[in-house]
Amino acid sequence: MRILLVGAGGVGSAFVAIAARRDFFETIVVADYSLERAEKAAAADSRYAAAQLDASSADAVAALCREHRITHVMNAVDPVFNMPIFDGAFAAGADYLDMAMSLSKPHPEAPYEKTGVKLGDEQFAVASDWEAAGRLALVGIGVEPGLSDVFARYAADHLFSEIDELGTRDGANLVVTDDDGNEIFAPSFSMWTTIEECLNPPVIWAGDGTGAGDWHTTPPFSEPEVFDFPEGIGPVECVNVEHEEVLLMPRWVDCKRATFKYGLGDEFINILKVLHTLGLDSTEKVQVKGVDVSPRDVVAAVLPDPATVGPRMKGKTCAGLWVTGKGKDGADRSTYLYHVVDNEWTMQEYGHQCVVWQTAINPVVALELLSRGTWSGAGVLGPEAFDAVPFLELLTEYGSPWGMKEL
Repeated sequence: MRILLVGAGGVGSAFVAIAARRDFFETIVVADYSLERAEKAAAADSRYAAAQLDASSADAVAALCREHRITHVMNAVDPVFNMPIFDGAFAAGADYLDMAMSLSKPHPEAPYEKTGVKLGDEQFAVASDWEAAGRLALVGIGVEPGLSDVFARYAADHLFSEIDELGTRDGANLVVTDDDGNEIFAPSFSMWTTIEECLNPPVIWAGDGTGAGDWHTTPPFSEPEVFDFPEGIGPVECVNVEHEEVLLMPRWVDCKRATFKYGLGDEFINILKVLHTLGLDSTEKVQVKGVDVSPRDVVAAVLPDPATVGPRMKGKTCAGLWVTGKGKDGADRSTYLYHVVDNEWTMQEYGHQCVVWQTAINPVVALELLSRGTWSGAGVLGPEAFDAVPFLELLTEYGSPWGMKEL
């Protein structure tokens, strides 16, 4: 297996640190727009090489794949670049993985009721081309989406006979401080992506539990609820957010409802609302003193780089799936399957903060399963299309076990 990793930011750098301890691949070419950043990440292992890449060019992606005889392209950049990377991998005859799918576009007349272009629609539109070519695009294989989708497959196969709701719930008690120990606002993940998913209309699946159903939207931050997260994190208010799980899970797992709720907190929600009010969430470029800039790019640039906040971060993050319905015995069941990561542990063990590390470990596990032939397929497929048990077993073998509790 010869892997092209596109993106040497927080998640990409954590990816190479995790993969360096495994032996399932021949080489990883770490590519980034900044060659210096790619070289820094590639220094983690003698099997790695660095390259400069413009991820907005499918031709450039394809050329780099051919140059290095790449078999698998791992996309670790903001999803605005998904389609050129996706298309470049296909043109070069490589398989493809990403952690966030092609971007959505709200419905032009009824954005908070009807879906427009949904997350992943551009990729699913060419699924037959990938299948005919015998190539695999494994989409949404981070932690959320990714591990949460593996949990959905596991719940359907081993825990539930009927599923009422697949409810992804994400929460944390992370705190970032400045040099003087004062708590500061510093998102632990890409601010560009966070703005995208939090301010777009959230999508909800409503079905009959036998595969029939459809997606609809609600206003941002709708349906607040307090969810009690495990392992000391405790109660966190969660709200509806646009996310890939809701678009992926119902394609392979029968359920009556699918949701994604994120524990943002009042401060974060207020900041996002202000950014939207001021137009600072826009990706359309405006001219400032003769220079064309995207407001959202400016916001992301002035905040601390998520890859650098680890030493000043404390707490845990939890990704998980709350499943309700009927158990295999026919009785009512409510179960939370989850994965908790402590920032102190990831910093000490890997030198990377817990949110990017938790995201990065899952595609490494998936690639190892693909290298073994344990997972295989063709077309555009989500994690739900594969057996969950080998994934969860290998995740535990990596030293990061998952948990489950009845609610």
